[in-house]
Amino acid sequence: MSALDLSSTDAAIHAADAGADVAEWLRDPAPRVSAVDSHAHVFVRGLPLAPQRRHAPDYDATLDSYVRYLAGNEVSHAVLVQPSFLGTDNSFFAAICRRYPQRFRGVAVVDPAVSDKELESLADAGVVGMRLNLLGLPLPDLRSGDWPRLLARANSLRWHVEVHRDASDLPMVVGELLAQRCTVVVDHFGRPNVEAGASDPGFSYLLSTAITGRVWVKLSGAYRSTRGNSGLGLGTELAGALLDAFGSERLVWGSDWPHTQHQDRIDYAASVHALATWVPEESTRAAILSRSAKELFRFD
Repeated sequence: MSALDLSSTDAAIHAADAGADVAEWLRDPAPRVSAVDSHAHVFVRGLPLAPQRRHAPDYDATLDSYVRYLAGNEVSHAVLVQPSFLGTDNSFFAAICRRYPQRFRGVAVVDPAVSDKELESLADAGVVGMRLNLLGLPLPDLRSGDWPRLLARANSLRWHVEVHRDASDLPMVVGELLAQRCTVVVDHFGRPNVEAGASDPGFSYLLSTAITGRVWVKLSGAYRSTRGNSGLGLGTELAGALLDAFGSERLVWGSDWPHTQHQDRIDYAASVHALATWVPEESTRAAILSRSAKELFRFD
């Protein structure tokens, strides 16, 4: 399957017949940016899986299902992030971004030796960032091999580099990315240790990077740093510290749909409700959902 072959992915993208509400939402040629979901995954069973993966879902997360959640919660735009279990084959989500550029942007996972041609094709499809999903993996040496060239190309494409790693390692990863002049987006509140919360030294480091003006943080997936609950309390603690450091201008919200490996603990409605709990002031919440995300993900 080529990276942007719409004909071969169309049936899978719309795994079930889209209802009138889904079709209407997707067809709108110029929707106003009222709210952006900055972190979600779409996939179907049967896509090629990465040889090395932590898990592989036994269910589909279709575009049509996701759009129903977006429309039902008055979310106007979304960012599709390549899930780890699909490796560097970004063709499925990239086809969606290319087909519906008025609604979607994308964040890809690429091999450090990726060609300029593939990077440009992904950028043409609406990809605006690359993800370093380093959870459970050895830390790469971003100063050697193909990494400096790749990061320089990301900068030239105006891509951000999204980091998914426990907070304890953020100084090493984010620090090196900043040294190479990257714009950095940190996933899931920075994943601090649940016992330490906002006192985690790695989270404290994250707060210190606000002064650079080149780091953004996603208010998403707080449950990934907790055990057996939705992470609502932890998220409230962390969001307050992040707002104090970054302000609303460099925070974005993500549902983390379909909440892979945690779908028994949260759903889309609960993720929307969580933001209202974390950020109770309506004007601040609106800025995070619209103005901040519109700038980062380059929605017109």
